[in-house]
Amino acid sequence: MTVEPDTLTFSTHGAQLLRAALSRDQLAGLEAILRPLPQDRAGVRLRDVAGLGPLLASTGDIGRFAASVLGANCRPVRAILFDKTAESNWVVGWHQDRTIAVRERVAVEGFETWSVKSGMLHVEPPFELLSRMVTLRVHLDPVPATNAPLLIAPGSHKFGRVPDHEVRETAGRCGIVTCVAEAGDIWLYASAILHASEAAATPRHRRVLHVDFSAEELPGGLEWQGV
Repeated sequence: MTVEPDTLTFSTHGAQLLRAALSRDQLAGLEAILRPLPQDRAGVRLRDVAGLGPLLASTGDIGRFAASVLGANCRPVRAILFDKTAESNWVVGWHQDRTIAVRERVAVEGFETWSVKSGMLHVEPPFELLSRMVTLRVHLDPVPATNAPLLIAPGSHKFGRVPDHEVRETAGRCGIVTCVAEAGDIWLYASAILHASEAAATPRHRRVLHVDFSAEELPGGLEWQGV
């Protein structure tokens, strides 16, 4: 079952396309901020990037869209710049994002499976925490169906933590949305939603700023890594 992107709402489906969320000037400003970052890597995890913080704040040009769901206390807790090119044209199977980035390792009940990604410490929290987070995907380039748009299963976040062996079947029951976008569009979705990505049929730059937001503090002395 295929669902049209423009029919989705966050309240019902856990995902929504925000067309022309950034003006041409705002998009140019974001590109200027990200330009000094490495250009030859599929994914760059962002920390302390000059000029990015104000845009992602709850009152900023980007962060305000997360605040419309989570409230004024929300903040960016992880950001990654993705790009698919002919040299880096990967495939990601159906899955849920299940880890968060934190500053230090602290033993807290329910926070398990520690890992290090690009020098940043990650841990798998209780799924209830993830279910209260949202993600923004800010598109710097057009993403037609041939340029590996994100695939999501609308409503799948309502099933909680989906066992790995049930992921594909659950996605099929929910239907699949191909998250095409124009430069300046933003996809807003529940961080716990099932999603995937195919390789680009006609690869070209597909720069996407992926930002996770939360409106709560972590327990037991754990701290978000932040952006």
